[in-house]
Amino acid sequence: MQFRKKALSKLQSPEELDLPVRFARPQGRLVLAVTVAVMTVAAFWAVGGSISTKLSAPGILTHAGGSYTLQSPIAGQVTEVLAEEGELLPADAPLLRLRTPQGEQAVRTVTGGLVTALVAGVGSVVETGADVATLERVDGPDDPLVAVLYIPGDGGSSVAVGARVDLTVQSVPQQRFGMLRGRVAQVGRAPRTPRQIGAFLGDADLAEQFTRRGNPVAVVVELERSESTESGYAWSSGDGPPYAVESRTPVTGAVRLPAQRPVEWLLP
Repeated sequence: MQFRKKALSKLQSPEELDLPVRFARPQGRLVLAVTVAVMTVAAFWAVGGSISTKLSAPGILTHAGGSYTLQSPIAGQVTEVLAEEGELLPADAPLLRLRTPQGEQAVRTVTGGLVTALVAGVGSVVETGADVATLERVDGPDDPLVAVLYIPGDGGSSVAVGARVDLTVQSVPQQRFGMLRGRVAQVGRAPRTPRQIGAFLGDADLAEQFTRRGNPVAVVVELERSESTESGYAWSSGDGPPYAVESRTPVTGAVRLPAQRPVEWLLP
């Protein structure tokens, strides 16, 4: 109690009224000014600035019509293979000849297309419904390629038609030849099941690979054409590889998402 009385008496003494009061040191005022300036700049950037992001997804080069697996409608032993891989066949063209109890019969294409895989060879015994070939649905050898990306989860909702896409092609060294250029042409409305993907690509193994993280949304990317490159498509390096890129080549696509203001990340 004795110390408290001394403190009160000292505060009430008129001798203390003429002493200056120091609110802040010069160094403190400088730190405060810098902090206010940084916060002001950050606020303007959060409202007026923008951030661009990319969404990466696996995919494959193919033709817009996709592929189909040709199954044999009859059982028998293959006596002759009438087509080669890479050959363009019309609809109802004979692909294989089988020896059956009813005599020689042909397995024919369902629709026209490019033969990408032959499963059965001469001497093979096939059952009814067995896979014998895979064909891509094309009208001609010059049909342009597209890339189909399979975006897992709800990522497809953030992809806009017309968005730019950079495609890393598995068979092309990126550091040397760069990436394929493209733009989103179509975004799927609903996730694709393994069966749907397998039917489009004509390959159940690929369908399983693209659905490991759940049923994805299919995004079709139209490749930018170029008359000055060997492949016929535009590349980030300019010339690209000195050879053509093939259908059914795996790719990884980086889709550029719409730019967002930083303040939007803080809003619910």
